[in-house]
Amino acid sequence: MTANFIKVDQETCSRCGICATVCPGVIGMGSNGPQAVRDLCVSCGQCVAVCPTGALDNTNTPLANQVSAAGNAVLDPDRAAGFLRSRRSIRNYQPKRVAREKLLKLLDIARMAPTACNSQGISYHVVDNPAILQKISAVVMDWTEDQLNHSPAMASAKYAPHLAMMVEMYRQSGEDVVLRSAPCLIVAVADKHSFATGRDNTYISFAYLQLFAMSLELGTCWAGLFEYCAASGYEPLLQLLDLPENLQVTSGMMVGYPQFTYKRWVERNLLQVTWQ
Repeated sequence: MTANFIKVDQETCSRCGICATVCPGVIGMGSNGPQAVRDLCVSCGQCVAVCPTGALDNTNTPLANQVSAAGNAVLDPDRAAGFLRSRRSIRNYQPKRVAREKLLKLLDIARMAPTACNSQGISYHVVDNPAILQKISAVVMDWTEDQLNHSPAMASAKYAPHLAMMVEMYRQSGEDVVLRSAPCLIVAVADKHSFATGRDNTYISFAYLQLFAMSLELGTCWAGLFEYCAASGYEPLLQLLDLPENLQVTSGMMVGYPQFTYKRWVERNLLQVTWQ
């Protein structure tokens, strides 16, 4: 990046200063309108997106790549609340493959989620091969059982009885209690050298993914046990995923068509708020 990343159409610029207001310290107002004052652009694109006349361009995040938001309908509060409350963690899936075109549409929205200082950096490894999904569940169960037997921290954890039940169910019936027989597992990965930021960015990205999935008639569920197993560096799982050496798993999400339709909204704990 260079300090001249800002370009202004002098004929259409109204000198309103909004771009400088949304990016203080990086964009300032000069005698000829907005200008870059520090070479600290993070390529978020907000200066371009907010310009009321379309006079501002940024070589790091070009105007030509932005899409007009004109006419975009905003949900009223009641409909928005209903949509958000309708999301359920789906643990029962139809034995139906999810088309990759639909998964790409889903991930294309997930990548739009906000990230720390526009760091982005999340990529996705999609597993939709049934044989590989079964192997992933098997090695995660092996890891879980080993942890329950040899890790005091795992054995004394709050969810240890639940995990022991899952192991028992899997060993006795072969029921997939890890990935719930979902036809697809989306694995989020980030560079090992920025793992903490990548993990946080992943969680926001997956929140977008879970909500948008409903509009595609898809259900989702966080693959928590898979995530813990991957985070431990369990080699059998990492060998199955066969990721590039510089990448590390940040989380996983099951995706598929829900087997059941939920008729009611589930209640949560009462709201707790303090004010100052």
